Amino acid sequence: MNAVLVAVLLSLVSAVAYAAAAVAQERLASRSSGTGTLRLLADGAWWGAVGLNASAALLHVVALRYGPLTVVQPLGALTLVAAVPMGARIAGRPVSGAEWRGTAFTLAGLAVVLASASGPAPDDALSVPEALVVAGGTASLIGLLSWPGSRPGLRHATASGAASGVASALTQTVTVAATDRSGPLLDVRVVVVALLVAVFAAGGLLLSQTAYRGGLGAPLAVVTLTNPLAAAVIGLVLLGERLRGGPAGVLAALAGAALASWGVVLLSRAAPRPAAPAAPAAPVSVAVTAAPERMSGTKGRSPAGVPPGLGVLVPAAPGPPSPGLAGAAPDSAA
Repeated sequence: MNAVLVAVLLSLVSAVAYAAAAVAQERLASRSSGTGTLRLLADGAWWGAVGLNASAALLHVVALRYGPLTVVQPLGALTLVAAVPMGARIAGRPVSGAEWRGTAFTLAGLAVVLASASGPAPDDALSVPEALVVAGGTASLIGLLSWPGSRPGLRHATASGAASGVASALTQTVTVAATDRSGPLLDVRVVVVALLVAVFAAGGLLLSQTAYRGGLGAPLAVVTLTNPLAAAVIGLVLLGERLRGGPAGVLAALAGAALASWGVVLLSRAAPRPAAPAAPAAPVSVAVTAAPERMSGTKGRSPAGVPPGLGVLVPAAPGPPSPGLAGAAPDSAA
């Protein structure tokens, strides 16, 4: 089977798993307000959501081994698309017109991007100096975006998406280097880059939690769109990835990205506002990343990152609801 087709299929299953985990986590969060952390940890549904998130993250990592970043990362937006019908069915409501339009635009745009970006399986990886330069540049950008000022939600969302996209790009380097039989499994490059992945994945999670404090819609869209953009820049500039069709292919990819971006914005706006908690006592909520990071999520949203879109459950931390779902607190983090 074609390697890129394998990557696309893995990404599709990963997105569905992230969406299912988000639905499960949101239902759990909505009924767990005021519940202690230990009781949450004893809940089988919570561990089921953990398993779904872990499975989705693993599938995303494997997809990065078979497909270029310009293919795998944009597919993280499918987590939003998959969550819409799941959330509507669980809530017992029909899918709204805005959600249908957002889904259609996102799918159409991603189809164009895939047609333009499809390429061979990745065989190049960042060197340690390149990884350190990318990490340093991204850390500087995050520092600038995190500086106190106006519109902190959107700035932190941009920083979160960048961190998650870089985490995914670095994850691809780890997978390619670790499966390269010409050297040891755990050489210096694998260890150093794996540590950077952990740092940026965690950073994307924390930044997204900050971004969602002022509301979900706009920051969620920014995280979801920034994640694949950051990863694609690394893939095109440093890893030798190319778009098909020359200048026409570039224009088609940009048009598809714009169409998918508008779909993501519509889906983000359609996300219902979270309900206020029933009791003020020590809430335990679940933070989800979707994907892109989200690798990350998550995202992703992702919030996190991870690679776009890796999902992370964080007890006792506020977390945003998944798109198209109702119920969790307004802050969040694959």
